[in-house]
Amino acid sequence: MSTTHGRPLPLPLPASALPAALSATAPVPDGGPAWSGDHARRWLGALPPRWVPLPSGNGHLLTALCAAVTVAELFALPAGWEPWAAALLALHVLWLCVRPEIVPVSAPVLAVSLAVLRPGAGRPGTAAAAAVLAVVWGVAVLRLVARRRQRERAREAAGGVTAPLPDADRPLPRGRFLIVAGAVLLALGTGAVAVTPAEAAPAVPVLAWLVAGQGLTALASGLLGRRRAAALRAAPAPVLRVLVREGADGDTEVCAADDTAGLRPLFRVAVTEVRDGAEETDDEEREQELRARIDREGPGPLREAVLYGVPCDGAEILLVAAAEEAERPPVPERSSGPVRPLSEASVRRALAREKRRAAYAELRRSAGESVVRSAEAAGTAPAGVRQWRAGLLDRLCALLLVAWAGMLLWSETGGWRYALGAVAGVVGALRLPHWLAWRVTADREGLWFNGLRGPRHVPWGEIRTVECKGTELTVDSRRASFTAWSVHAPRWPWLERRFRLVHPHERVGGEITALWRTPSLRPSVSADPGQRGRPLWPLALALELAWAAALVLLP
Repeated sequence: MSTTHGRPLPLPLPASALPAALSATAPVPDGGPAWSGDHARRWLGALPPRWVPLPSGNGHLLTALCAAVTVAELFALPAGWEPWAAALLALHVLWLCVRPEIVPVSAPVLAVSLAVLRPGAGRPGTAAAAAVLAVVWGVAVLRLVARRRQRERAREAAGGVTAPLPDADRPLPRGRFLIVAGAVLLALGTGAVAVTPAEAAPAVPVLAWLVAGQGLTALASGLLGRRRAAALRAAPAPVLRVLVREGADGDTEVCAADDTAGLRPLFRVAVTEVRDGAEETDDEEREQELRARIDREGPGPLREAVLYGVPCDGAEILLVAAAEEAERPPVPERSSGPVRPLSEASVRRALAREKRRAAYAELRRSAGESVVRSAEAAGTAPAGVRQWRAGLLDRLCALLLVAWAGMLLWSETGGWRYALGAVAGVVGALRLPHWLAWRVTADREGLWFNGLRGPRHVPWGEIRTVECKGTELTVDSRRASFTAWSVHAPRWPWLERRFRLVHPHERVGGEITALWRTPSLRPSVSADPGQRGRPLWPLALALELAWAAALVLLP
C-alpha cells in the first residue's frame, strides 16, 4: 500500500464508480468537485456556537432520554404538575436532540397552554417551565439557522455539478422501522394513559405519557427521514468527492478530500448498503465481513468516495465509496440515519478515546513481550502449560459485593428479608464462584476455561478476539455455540497512566494474545484433566449454604 509521510494513502475509487452523467454545463475533471480547502473550512464555520449541543451518536440520544424522564418526574412529583404537562415539557429535551424542527412551533404553543391552563401548583413552577422552553427554543432555532448555512455552503462547494443517484429506481426502506416502532409505542402509551386509574401514583401516568410521546417522536422521525430520502432521489443531486472511513462505533465518518490523515472528520452518519436480489452476497461472505469489522480495533482505512446530496445537520445522503477489499467493487451506501456534524469538542473526545485505545493496545503488547522474552531466554517455546487465575483484586471485589448485599438485606425485616435474600443467594451462587476462582489454561490445543459444570475448550484457530476493554477482559470464539468468556474488575486508567501500572487483566490479555498470535510460543504439551479446570459447582453449593445459614441464624 502506498504511503505518504508514514501514513497509508486513501484507498482509490475506480473510475467506473464515478458519476457517468453530470448535469453541469461543462465536464468536470475526475468526475466532480472535491470537498476540501476553503469550502470544507467554511462549512465547519457554519456550525452553531460551541455551547449549542450537537448530538453525534447514540450516547447523546440515551442522555436525552434520561434527561427527559428526569425532568418529567421532577415536575410531576415535587411540583405536582399534571402528567400530560410534565411529559410534554420533558419531551422538548428529547426533541431538541433528535427533532429540533418541532421545537420552534411546539415550545410557544406549550408555553401559552401552561399560562392559560395552569396545570402546575404555583407560579414558580410555571416560571421555571417557561425558562426551560425559552432556552430549548433558542437552541433549536440556532441549530436550524446553522443547517441553512451548511446547505448553502455545501451547494457552493458542489459548484452546480449534479448527477442522478445510483439507487433512484430501487425500493426505499428508509424510515420503515421507525414508523412501525413509533406506531407501536404510541399505541402502547396511549392505551396505558387510558387504563391508568386516577388514584395511581403520579409517576405511572407520567411514564405512560412519555412512552406515547417517544412513539410520536419515532413516528415523526421515520416519516421525515423517508420524505427527505425520497426528495433526494427525485432529481439529480449535488455531488462532492470526499474521503470516508468506518468509525470505531460502526457509523461512517466523512472527511474532506484533502484530509488524507483523517484528523478532522466533518460529520458522522449511519449507512446501509444498497443491494438487490441479484447483488446479494452469500451468507458466508457477509459473515466474514462482519467478523472482520468486529475484530478490527479502531476506525477503518480511509477510502475515496463520491457523496450525493447536500450534507447538513439532519440531512439524508448517499455515498459510493471504494471497498476495503481490493477485489470487491464499490457498493452504494444510503444513509439510514441523519447526518450528524462533529463539533471540535466531539473530535477531541474521539481523539482522546483513540489515544486510550492505542495505550491499552501497547499495554497488551508489553505484557505479551514478557512471554517472548522468557521464551528467548530459554531458547525454546515453553514446554509446560500456562495458567492464569483469579487474583487478589478479583477476590476483594467479590467480598466487597457480598458485604454490600449483606448490609442492604440486614436492614430489611420480615418476609422481604428472606425473599430478597433468597434471590441474592441464587444470583451470588451463580456468579461468585467464577469471580473468586476463575482459571484459564493454555496448552498445545488451545485455551481451557473452568466453569460451574466443567471446563470449556477453544482451539487456537477458533479464537476470534482477546480484548481488555474498560473493566472487562473478554475471550470470544468464532464458534457460534461458544458463549464469550469474561471477567470484570474495577480500574482507574488515570492512575495506571500516572504511575505506569499494568492492570492484572491487561497482563493476562496481553500474554494470551501473544500465544494466540505467535504459535511458536505456545506450550508444546497437552494439559491433563486436572489442569484444565475443575467444576465450580461444589464452591457454588458451599457459598449458597453459607449464605442461607447466615440469613437464618444471624439477627
